[in-house]
Amino acid sequence: MCTGRCSRFIAVALYPLALISIICNIVLFFPGGETKYAKDGHITEEVKYMGGLVGGGVMVLLPALYIHMTGKQACCGNRCGMLLSILFAAVGVAGALYSFAVAILGLQNGPLCRVLLIWSTPFKDRDSSYLSDKTWWGTCTEPKDIVQFHIGLFSTLLATSGLQIILCAIQMINGLFGCLCGSCIEKGPL
Repeated sequence: MCTGRCSRFIAVALYPLALISIICNIVLFFPGGETKYAKDGHITEEVKYMGGLVGGGVMVLLPALYIHMTGKQACCGNRCGMLLSILFAAVGVAGALYSFAVAILGLQNGPLCRVLLIWSTPFKDRDSSYLSDKTWWGTCTEPKDIVQFHIGLFSTLLATSGLQIILCAIQMINGLFGCLCGSCIEKGPL
C-alpha cells in the first residue's frame, strides 16, 4: 500500500474517533441529561480535565486534518509533507495518551455522587474495585444511574483513545517510510 493512501485511511479513521471523544466528554458534563449538576459543580473531577474534548478531540482532529491533506497529494506527495505528518501524528499520540490517562483515572476513582446527604466519590481509595462489585453501586442516590453512565462514557473514551494511539503511531511509521523512500510512482499501461 502506498504511504499516501495509508495516510488517507488513517485520517478518515481518526475523524469519527475524535468526534466520539468530544461528544463523550460533553455528555459527561450532564449526568442524567440534566444541567443542574454542572451548574452546582457536582461533576466528577476527571470530566473537568476534558481529556476527551482537548486530548482525544482537538489534539487528534488537527493532526487528522493534516494527515488527510498529506495523503491527498497522490501517494505521499513530498518528503517534507510526510516528515511533518510524523510530527502531527506525535501530537495526536500525546493528545490520545492524555485522554487515555484521564479515562483510566475516571474509571479508577468512580463518579461524584450523592451518598445520603453528602456529595463525594465513594469508590475512590477503596480496596476492592467498584467495577466488578455491583452491590456498591446503590450507594450513589443521585444522579440516577450515575455509575452506569460514568462507566459507559469513560470506557468509551478509553477505547477510542486507545485506537487513536494505535492509528497515530502507525502514521508515524508510515510518515517515516514516506519521508525516507519518497513518493511512489504510479505505473501506467506499457
